[in-house]
Amino acid sequence: MHALNLALLQWLAAGAQPTPWVLVCARTLALGGSWLCAAVALAMLWRRPDERAYLAAVGLLAGLASMLSHAIALRLNVPRPFTQELVPAYITHAVNGSLPSTHASVMFTVALAFLARAGLRAIGVPLFLLAAATGWGRVYAGVHFPFDIAAGLLLAAALVGALGTAQWLAHRAAARAATRATASAWRPS
Repeated sequence: MHALNLALLQWLAAGAQPTPWVLVCARTLALGGSWLCAAVALAMLWRRPDERAYLAAVGLLAGLASMLSHAIALRLNVPRPFTQELVPAYITHAVNGSLPSTHASVMFTVALAFLARAGLRAIGVPLFLLAAATGWGRVYAGVHFPFDIAAGLLLAAALVGALGTAQWLAHRAAARAATRATASAWRPS
């Protein structure tokens, strides 16, 4: 696995002599992609009042993704590529654990949550592409390994899956309660 991660890093990272315009794109995505994702999510809060409760839950889930990602990275303490001198860093970054990527965890959480909701799915596709592009930008800039981004996607999928399961269980419990209430209302006294 480690060999594959290193091979992907060498293929995707900028290296010692990056193409200037590609580096500009990568740095822009690496530093600004998450802000654009947040702006889109906030715009949906304003534009889609019918989805506000769900979007608030997505915001809380994104916060949980951030906290879990930081906790896991702290526990695993996987060194970043630039700290191992495998590639240069083209953006300033702290020397802390890199697995999973918090940017990927949070952005993929938002994107997958949008994709899971029929009324938000059309926005979820570009958000997913933005999360993937931001992940690429962070690998290209030398601050993450490709598996850091993949781990962020896996964490996001688990969290959004848990949200979907919780919603399903809540709907099922509400349906059972409604059925019981209807049945007891029809019983003769």
